[in-house]
Amino acid sequence: MSSREAVTARSYGGRTADERVAQRRAALLRATTDLMASEGEARTTMTAICARAGLTERYFYESFSSRDEAMMAALDAVCDEIVAATLRAIAETDGAPEQRVHAAVEAFVDIVAGDQAKGRVVVIESNANESLRARRHELLDDFATLVATEARRVYGDDAWPEPRDHVQGLMFIAGLAELVAAWLTGAVEMTRTELTEAGSDSFAALTRRR
Repeated sequence: MSSREAVTARSYGGRTADERVAQRRAALLRATTDLMASEGEARTTMTAICARAGLTERYFYESFSSRDEAMMAALDAVCDEIVAATLRAIAETDGAPEQRVHAAVEAFVDIVAGDQAKGRVVVIESNANESLRARRHELLDDFATLVATEARRVYGDDAWPEPRDHVQGLMFIAGLAELVAAWLTGAVEMTRTELTEAGSDSFAALTRRR
């Protein structure tokens, strides 16, 4: 690499151009998440996202082609975080199936309760328009598959076989999403511990045959 190329690749403060793009994208995703949670989908405009992130429209279009794309990316990002956290909790927890399930549900609750903007995006604002609803349906199906896979890992032969396992997984994840939505809006009063216990009990009741 020539000295000119090296200077071009390096950003201010030692960050590369790619790192700067990733940093700006992360700021836009955070701004989108916060706006969807606090102002709702209708007011989460491209202009508002840029203002919240402290970036110009030029940088918005560097990462997204539209505000709908930004909102779906924000939804995907939270779901990716949930998947990573729950899988890590199962992998790092030893003991009985109940303990591993509890750890996974607790990891989920920690995200949606610890950062309620993320929770609202996943279970409330994901229903706000046609594009988001379509993506939400896809994600629910993905989560149902994940639940079925992890139920087999945790419960072995006691888990439901295919294709019933996917149906049970879908009932679990859809029910948990509705419970969290009710909790976030104040329709249901529960502590975080009670929410975790309810989710853990539901997982066992729906994904284990016996």
